[in-house]
Amino acid sequence: CRARPFLRGYFYALATAVRTLETAWVFFCGSSMKYDVVIIGAGLAGLSLSRQLLLNTDKSILLVEKRAHVPSPRQKVGESLVQVAGYYYGKVLELEEYLFRQHYMKYNLRFYWKSPGRENEGFEDYCQSYIRTFSNIPCYQLDRNTLEAELLRLNRLDSRFTFCAPATNLDVVLQEKAPHTLHCDTEDGRLSIEADWVVDTSGRSKVLARKLDLEQDNAINHGSTFLWVEGLVDIDKLSALSSRERRMNPNRAATGHLPTWLATNHFMGEGFWFWVIPLQGLTSLGLVYDPDLVPREEVATPQKLIDWVCKQFPLFERDLPGRKILDHGSYKSFSYGCARTIHPSGWALSGESGRFADPLYSPGSDFIALHNTMIIDAITTADPDDLPAKCQLYEQSMRAYYESLIPTFSTSYDALGDQECFVLKYTWELSVYFGFFVFPFINDLLTDRRFGAAFLSRFSRLGQLNRNLQTFISDYYQWKKKNGSALVGPRFHDFTDLGPLRTAESTFYRVGLSFEEARDVLDEQLVSLQELGRYIAAYVDSVVLDDEDLLCNRSHVERIDLQDLTFDPEKLKASAEHGTNQAPYTWSFDPSVLRHLNHPGAADASDPELTVQPVAPEEN
Repeated sequence: CRARPFLRGYFYALATAVRTLETAWVFFCGSSMKYDVVIIGAGLAGLSLSRQLLLNTDKSILLVEKRAHVPSPRQKVGESLVQVAGYYYGKVLELEEYLFRQHYMKYNLRFYWKSPGRENEGFEDYCQSYIRTFSNIPCYQLDRNTLEAELLRLNRLDSRFTFCAPATNLDVVLQEKAPHTLHCDTEDGRLSIEADWVVDTSGRSKVLARKLDLEQDNAINHGSTFLWVEGLVDIDKLSALSSRERRMNPNRAATGHLPTWLATNHFMGEGFWFWVIPLQGLTSLGLVYDPDLVPREEVATPQKLIDWVCKQFPLFERDLPGRKILDHGSYKSFSYGCARTIHPSGWALSGESGRFADPLYSPGSDFIALHNTMIIDAITTADPDDLPAKCQLYEQSMRAYYESLIPTFSTSYDALGDQECFVLKYTWELSVYFGFFVFPFINDLLTDRRFGAAFLSRFSRLGQLNRNLQTFISDYYQWKKKNGSALVGPRFHDFTDLGPLRTAESTFYRVGLSFEEARDVLDEQLVSLQELGRYIAAYVDSVVLDDEDLLCNRSHVERIDLQDLTFDPEKLKASAEHGTNQAPYTWSFDPSVLRHLNHPGAADASDPELTVQPVAPEEN
């Protein structure tokens, strides 16, 4: 037993020596090295893809990286995980124990707004929206540098994995049929490499996208400035209240007692959000903004950003000015598309080398998980005749996922500035995410071609509805901004108070389903989402006309056309005046749970003693 660590070290050193001798032989003799898969870029996407291949296939892998040091000595942004990525890193890549030991478990995404009529100098002044319980699928706050170092260490334990860095002057020659050829300069000289598959995970270097002229613009134009400070920024303590006063604050009845600093905390405003993410020994801080609403020159440097944030959200004046800044970075514009990300001739793109939308809901690692899983299935396809159909399905699926997010960030970013509008927006988007992103992934359905066709046919039905809702919510926000609000003091809202989100979250517990069962779950989710869309429209109508009864007026609710949904108060008023059918419309959930977000005297719906019981669904 005592000899085992020594033997592991011995065989690792032996494998490393063999790879070094092989490289030297290639350099002196001029022959080509042959690998099953060459991966370009040793960031999170490439290192994750390597581990997934090593765990699930017998493929030989060469990972080439232009940097001399992996991970980078600079701190890396993109730390927050949501459910797809949490499941991927924990379960698929078998890193659960490591993640729990070395990284914080994440307490969901939480959102904050300044309260009208308050100085907002203490955390207790802010309106809050959240999910009070931890997710059944653990998520984490990642120190990217630490995780990448661990992934590289684990990969190098396998003799099928070769790591080459620094590799410069890379030239990729793709053929219509494998093998493909790569040439690069290393410390040992110029190498020639052949591979059946080439996967670009080079991030924003976008090696293949630029070589193949695949780069595309999209409708999102947002910038970001970010930094890391020493120590933990505990937002719960940004207050003049004593420790006991914070603990005994009656608001705890709504918000709960779990540490708020464990969440990815978002401080919201019109067209922008500021994140606070805890890491071991440091805190990640960053602003994402629409430059039409937040001038870039006001937030372009770390000090300018801190000054701006302290002015926007005065509670941070208690902490941030005295913090030591460890590192920083910025993007003038970070969002882009890609014409294609996988091809049956044997090349693919994963991570930020392909497409990137917006970091608001932490989708970066989700897309790594989705892409890598489909790419590995393509790589391991035994029958070459099956590959074109698979690649076509995977390309359609990844484009559908990406394009579903574009209206979320390009159309209704202004609505981030209002708690009620954002609750409508996020409840819809999170319900779609749980049912159509998370559920298929945790059931290993992404590579089931029958399910893929069924998924696309159903997911596409949400496209126009999603675009209409994003515009509708944005228009409602602008109407509210123009007409003002009588609300005062902080409001608290748990997103799961709305029944359709609970219905979507219940899919986390439906695992190991057959194709037919999974297809039925998608149909159930589609019906639930359509009801939620109709509810959002009816709810907004009831607020605009100041008529609570309209929310459950059958005549009005059934006239709502989700495929032709527009926000038009004058048309709405005329339509409501002509409504003659006063029969009640029965929702499958309690329709009154948002009342506290728009009525000045309404009680908080999160108070268990004041929550209205759900209305029983009407029988068919």
